[in-house]
Amino acid sequence: MIPESHPRYRSLIIRERLAASTKTGVVSLEGLTAHGRGEAFDYLLGEKTTESALRAEKIAAALLLVARHPVISVNGNTAALVAKEIAELQVISKARVEVNLFHRTDERVKVISNLLKDQGITLVEGDVSRYIPLDHDRGLCHFDGMYSADVILVPLEDGDRAQALIAMGKKVIAIDLNPLSRTSKVATVPIIDEVTRAIPNITHFCKELCSEEIQELTQTINGSEFIKDALEYIRERLLDVLD
Repeated sequence: MIPESHPRYRSLIIRERLAASTKTGVVSLEGLTAHGRGEAFDYLLGEKTTESALRAEKIAAALLLVARHPVISVNGNTAALVAKEIAELQVISKARVEVNLFHRTDERVKVISNLLKDQGITLVEGDVSRYIPLDHDRGLCHFDGMYSADVILVPLEDGDRAQALIAMGKKVIAIDLNPLSRTSKVATVPIIDEVTRAIPNITHFCKELCSEEIQELTQTINGSEFIKDALEYIRERLLDVLD
């Protein structure tokens, strides 16, 4: 048992949840490595949502609300960590939810889909085709899911798919703790934050934003500013440690 008094209690609980989810097939072993990389950056960010990330989450909410066909893409790590929160976001944003995996098997898609459905999420299901021009299984998606989407929220993304979706003319909202990743660099809105903080924040803004704010937030979006802000925030924290 991890005592709640432990200074990194929340982070350790997330680790345990992911490790347990490998036994059910929801999370791949490779997914643990991906989480560890992100956790390292979260440590540098102080394991909290910065003001810049909060603004990115507000813009993300605005984009989902004005989208013609918003879609939330879910992989194993996302399903294990924020299935309930995605259910809440789906209700308020009216977004479709699609399972999309790099390490894809029919059985794993079924296990993750059942987990999401148990939380009340309505999924895009049925046959998939290689609508996204990628050689690996991230390229497989549904016609009425990501292929038809104009705005896609991709938590815990890998960069080549984000780049391909952008090339297809879609707006991509990425949640990635690594400000140096290709995902962050190519995304329309890179959210440099941890997914269990980011998804509830986006849901909150979906509930709170008025039409005037939505219009203002979606007029001009400069994704690189969020990367610069995150790097500067990390730089200042490191200098403070040295001082």
